[in-house]
Amino acid sequence: MNTVRDNLSRSESGTCITSGSYGEGLEMRGSDLDLMRVSKSIKVNDDEQPDFDPSKTYLSMDTDDVKPGFTLLRLEYSRDQYILKCCEEHNGKRYFSSALYKGNILLSGDKGKQIHGPCITDRKGVVDYAFSLHCKTWISSAVNWITRSDSSWPSHNVKHSILKHGVLFVPIGVHGSPKEDLEWRVSFSVAEKLLINTFTHTQLMCYALLKIVLKDVIANDSECKDLLCSYFLKTIIFWISEELPSSVWQPNNIITCFMRCFGRLVYCVEHSVCSHYFIPENNMFENKIEGRGRDEKNI
Repeated sequence: MNTVRDNLSRSESGTCITSGSYGEGLEMRGSDLDLMRVSKSIKVNDDEQPDFDPSKTYLSMDTDDVKPGFTLLRLEYSRDQYILKCCEEHNGKRYFSSALYKGNILLSGDKGKQIHGPCITDRKGVVDYAFSLHCKTWISSAVNWITRSDSSWPSHNVKHSILKHGVLFVPIGVHGSPKEDLEWRVSFSVAEKLLINTFTHTQLMCYALLKIVLKDVIANDSECKDLLCSYFLKTIIFWISEELPSSVWQPNNIITCFMRCFGRLVYCVEHSVCSHYFIPENNMFENKIEGRGRDEKNI
C-alpha cells in the first residue's frame, strides 16, 4: 500500500517515499509517519558527469574534511533563485546549505511546522517530512559494500536493485561540526527498505522485539532514553543478517537469534562503537554513548 501511494504521489517536481517504520512494514505503537520528498529539479553527482539540462540544478559531493557518511554539496550550476539563496561561500566555493534549505522550506510552508532533525514536522507532530536530494549512482564511499559480503544475504539480485536506486541526501550535518549548517547526511533509506523486504518472518520479529525493548525498557530509564534510536537496531540486524546463514533465521531459533542481536547491542554500547552498515568508517556511537549510558547494566 505504501508503494502504491508513493507511486501515485509522483509528480514532475518530485517523488514521495514512505520511510521509517511505516515504510518498512512495521507499524508499531507510537510510530510516526516519515515521508521523504525527493526533488527532481536538483541533481547530485559523485564522480560521473550527467547529461546537462539547463532547467536543473547540479551539485557535486565534496567529502574533504567531513565525517564519513556526510558530505558538502558544492554548487556546479543553477539558475534557480530559490536555490541560490540557500547557498553559502566556503573557501572560495559555493555550497548548498542544509540549514538554509530547511529554514526556507519552513518559512514557505504552513505555520505551526517546526524543524525536527533533518525533517520538517507538521503542526500535530504526526508526520515528519524529509526534503531530500538524489544521486542516481552508487557513491564511492560505500563501494566496498558491494563486494564485502560473500554470504547468501543479500542476494545478487537485491544488491543490483539497491545499486540501481542510488542514494539520497537529507539536510542535517554532524552535531558540533564547524560546517554543520553546510553538511548533508547520506541516506540509504531506499536500500534499507529493499533489505528489510528480504527478511524472513523471524528476522522481522527480532527487529520488532528490539524496538519493543527500546521503547518499553530502555526509553523508560531517564539516563538512557535519548541514547539509542531504532536506526541503531536496524543497523545491528543488518550486520547479523550478513553474518548468519539464512537457514538460521527460523521460528524455532527466534530466541537464539534475538539474543545474538541483543548481545551485539550490549557490546556496541559497552565499547561505544556502532558501525554504519553501508559506510563502516562512520561510527554512529562516536561522542554519543559515554558515561553511565555505556554501562550495560543500564540496558
